[in-house]
Amino acid sequence: MTAGHPETGPGTREPGTTGPGTTEPGTLDIDDVSVTVDGRPLVNRVSLTVSPGEVVGLVGPNGAGKSTLLRTVYRALRPTSGRILLNGADVWRMPGKRLARHLAAVLQEHAGDFELTVYEVVAMGRTPHKRPFAGDDADDRAVVTAALTELDVAGLADVPFDRLSGGEKQRVLIARALAQRAGTMVLDEPTNHLDLRHQLDALRLVRRLGVTAVVALHDLNLAASFCDRLCVLETGRVVAHGTPRDVLTPALLAEVYRVEAHITAHPRSGAPQVTLLSGNDRPGRSRATAART
Repeated sequence: MTAGHPETGPGTREPGTTGPGTTEPGTLDIDDVSVTVDGRPLVNRVSLTVSPGEVVGLVGPNGAGKSTLLRTVYRALRPTSGRILLNGADVWRMPGKRLARHLAAVLQEHAGDFELTVYEVVAMGRTPHKRPFAGDDADDRAVVTAALTELDVAGLADVPFDRLSGGEKQRVLIARALAQRAGTMVLDEPTNHLDLRHQLDALRLVRRLGVTAVVALHDLNLAASFCDRLCVLETGRVVAHGTPRDVLTPALLAEVYRVEAHITAHPRSGAPQVTLLSGNDRPGRSRATAART
């Protein structure tokens, strides 16, 4: 696992983007949320508060409940118990259009291929800010163009979405969320399918916007470099919560991920960096010993 030096990381957030329809960063409260599907508990009494402008990473092994928890936030899956509050209001009681002005989501899965161009997909992000059947005005077009440029997909504006690669589709969907100009974002594996450069660009963008964000990530080094706090899930429960430096320890990685790891500080940012140890590179193990096994 590797992560480049973030130009904008924890504690160095720049002022939030302003523009047509921009909403302020919100306070997100996940209050004692549980989810049971077909009798199987997927999330078990998770509580988490994300302050305005804070970026919190959800990490944990496959099946830990990260995506399920995020689905309760953007109203794709109703919690069995507990509440999701945005600025004190229950998101499940808010009108959909109002919620969409304040909360944007970047999903791990694509709900089918859109029979739309890239520009049209990104322009969908402006819908919560417009009257029914209203066309795009100059402000909308400026926001969409800026989002396309920010995600390096302006050159694909007229290309049908269903002809894109997985990485290109992911960047377009992030651009759509950016065009939404919501003050709070949930992102489920936003770096999925992206090459190294665009992984860094996407997370730098989240930091630079100054939004409140909950981000599910598998790459622990990216999570450590770009998140203010980490929430570690295992079998639907929170098993650790705190700053990356406090959370990412060899003991926790051994317990949760069942791996042996060495933790060092990033040479530029000082963020903890995880190096996985194989059988042949454990501390104190000589080459001669390794060769005999």
